[in-house]
Amino acid sequence: MTLVEPSSTTRPANPPFHKTVPVGDGLEMHYAEQGEGPVVVLVHGSGPGAGGHANFGANMPVIAAAGCRVLVPDMIGFGWSSKPEDADYPLDLFVETLKDLLDALGIEKAVLVGNSLGGAISIGFALDHPQRVSKLVLMATGGIETRERYFQMEGIQAMVSRFVGAGYDEATMAEILKLLAYDPQHVLPNMVESRLAVYRTQPKAVLSRIAIPDLTDRLGELTMPILGFWGAEDKFCPVSGAQKIVAACPDAQVTLYSRCGHWVMIERAEEFNRDVIRFLGR
Repeated sequence: MTLVEPSSTTRPANPPFHKTVPVGDGLEMHYAEQGEGPVVVLVHGSGPGAGGHANFGANMPVIAAAGCRVLVPDMIGFGWSSKPEDADYPLDLFVETLKDLLDALGIEKAVLVGNSLGGAISIGFALDHPQRVSKLVLMATGGIETRERYFQMEGIQAMVSRFVGAGYDEATMAEILKLLAYDPQHVLPNMVESRLAVYRTQPKAVLSRIAIPDLTDRLGELTMPILGFWGAEDKFCPVSGAQKIVAACPDAQVTLYSRCGHWVMIERAEEFNRDVIRFLGR
């Protein structure tokens, strides 16, 4: 059995390639765009082979059809965006390159929708640039526990040990993705293929050098309306984070789903899309 190791390869068609803009110091950010209207930015989570299409491919067209301009970027280190080797990946890098993307596209204000790492980036962006965020949607967000607490979670332990160790092949990628979902039927062959294509381009620093602080003590500064989602069977981000958001943020509501893991936007896509669209029109 041959394991796939990250390396520079010709970009395959899956996941699809869209547009890029220069950001940061000589970096390039890839993004997809659909629809017209108020801007909604869907910010993906981390993991081997992660990217915007993997997280939000099924949500983007529905939200766009509701009258929004939807952007789905690949954060630095993920998808088809730049992946600097031997670099650190602090929260500031993600926040400022996201700002560079919005600046390049002439976007002054947006709704940020973030899952996992994307939730932490969305929180960080809203704290640093509150005037540019009208609302927040957070699904199983990162950035509100200590690094040690996250690394106690079964899913993160399995994901990181494999990424920095032996690597992934098709079978082990599917195995890790099934930890993200409560019901393994959500892990489709096309998803595994898409994640492997990106994984082949990722240096190991992408996961091993991500540094996200615990922003719990600053949650009260988020005064914009917040809609949250969490799966009760999440193996990556402790479900106790839902209570933290509701307790600290002055205008927040969080829906907790039974029999759902880390991917609310995939596992409960219909309810997620409906509730997000309703929240956007509030």
